[in-house]
Amino acid sequence: MVETTQRPTIHDVRRAAEIIAPHISLPTPLIYQPALSERLDAHISLKLESATPISAFKIRGGVYLISQLDARAREAGVATASTGNHGQSIAFAARTLGVPAVVFVPEGANRDKVASIERLGARVIHEGAHYDEAHEASEAYAAEHDLYYVDAANEPALTAGVGTAALEVLTSQQPDTEVVIVPVGGGSGACGWITVRDGLGASMEVWGTQSAQAPAAHDSWRAGEIVIRPNETMADGVATGTGFVLTQSILRDGLNDFILVDDSQIETAVIALVASAHVLAETAGACSTAAALQEADRLRGRKVVLVVSGANITRPQLERFLAV
Repeated sequence: MVETTQRPTIHDVRRAAEIIAPHISLPTPLIYQPALSERLDAHISLKLESATPISAFKIRGGVYLISQLDARAREAGVATASTGNHGQSIAFAARTLGVPAVVFVPEGANRDKVASIERLGARVIHEGAHYDEAHEASEAYAAEHDLYYVDAANEPALTAGVGTAALEVLTSQQPDTEVVIVPVGGGSGACGWITVRDGLGASMEVWGTQSAQAPAAHDSWRAGEIVIRPNETMADGVATGTGFVLTQSILRDGLNDFILVDDSQIETAVIALVASAHVLAETAGACSTAAALQEADRLRGRKVVLVVSGANITRPQLERFLAV
């Protein structure tokens, strides 16, 4: 494996695209959305990263990272921590490539995501109230059992893998995109878009978005240093309490803006995607739509991609949102 401080390049993303293609049906759809376009007075398309075997974008990074492990690491296995989608990606990749995997999740983690991780063959261990506590426990477990620890963000291979979604858009689906809005938890997704944009020499703006109830990545980016913040969002896919060194360095150099949205706006966006586009999004996956609705004046007349990063919303969540 490469050092985790080494930034991925466009060449890494292209290589990742070749390696993951046999294991995942790609590209994921990019669909023009008339109702949201009319509402925002812009050309709005949705990049449906929900259309993967785990209904989330992270599968790309998981498959590429596990494929790059050396023989010793493959035999020993891997450990990681996740609120759900990253764990699914590692579980899927581990099963596909024959590698044992242990995934730590916080107590109260999205039960559908946890069930999927177990269904894919990984061992699940519940630890801590939030992701950050699960992360600490999983890192200690990996050291104790001599496993390769897969950090959820400080892994160049993860960023290269998830960057293949940007490669699809900017090389074939919609090369003239002017703005992309990407949900940010650890930040690998947005970093993938930055890596591809810069590698292709495109002029597109990359905006990140995160819940105001868990603003650690946003505040780290604004401050220019890693900070710790409260992690109280319902949007588990963007629920982190601290920034990450590798992704923050890429975000600081390449992100054009970072939008905070309230959990109530995310809930509204989930409903808007169902009602306007008949698209199911989990709370993190709807962050980009929430940000677009908030920043409508700045998007008017522009060609915009909203990344729907996942669709793993639970039935109780969806019923509660739709009942309002």
